[in-house]
Amino acid sequence: MSGQARRYGHLCWAYDDRAGFMARAVEFLRAGLAAGERVWLVVAGPPEPIRDRLLGLDDFATALAAGAAEVRSLDGAYTSVAVTDPASQVAAYRAATRTALADGYTGLRVAAEATGLVRTPAQRDAFARYEHRVNEMMVTEAFRAMCGYDRAELGDRAVAELACLHPEHNVDDLLFRLYAAPPHAGQVALAGELDPSNHDLFRTALDRADLAPVGDELVLVADALRFLDHRALIHLSEYAQDRDATLVLRAARSGVARLAALLDLPALRVEVLR
Repeated sequence: MSGQARRYGHLCWAYDDRAGFMARAVEFLRAGLAAGERVWLVVAGPPEPIRDRLLGLDDFATALAAGAAEVRSLDGAYTSVAVTDPASQVAAYRAATRTALADGYTGLRVAAEATGLVRTPAQRDAFARYEHRVNEMMVTEAFRAMCGYDRAELGDRAVAELACLHPEHNVDDLLFRLYAAPPHAGQVALAGELDPSNHDLFRTALDRADLAPVGDELVLVADALRFLDHRALIHLSEYAQDRDATLVLRAARSGVARLAALLDLPALRVEVLR
């Protein structure tokens, strides 16, 4: 796990058993309580049974009584449970984070069982776009989140579409991650490996990130990218051309620059990081 990923605190947790997810969510939120954050557990269905269970844990009982912890239903935390509007949902979490800060907490941390928000292709497309936008928000706001997805219900491909847009995930066979870059580094960070097995998934992720040029450039930070092939470079160049921009790829490996030079891609420039 990279230092950048640790700093975000945005985790995708694919699970096969709900009890296992809940145990991991409690651990994630407990770390937030220890850090002085307000924490929310967002659940499918009515929140009261889960809240009653948490009352049996001393630290959560105290936090629930004080308002430092809350259990919410999906429709109590998300602006729409039909098809997510990325801008509205990011705005809602930004406002909730700032309210937590105003109330004396160090930020807001949310663990959400989000399977019910991504069951259909339309829901999944919208929520994946939201995942990237909330990554951008996390760069500047004291907001941390864990998103839980039921692998048995959604299937491996659907989970991969969502997990690859998180700086952290627990999907062992998912080779790359694409997420908002830290301030002043660029627009988006790319980590892991790109090869023929994941070209289609990468194209889908990049389209959902929907990067807008700054000036006439799209800046992609790839210092944690271990491997990419020529097809990935071609796609990046085409992606930039479609947006009348140049894609600046900041890579740690000089071999990437040599490969790009051989391909002579008009909309791609590689900068080798020292």
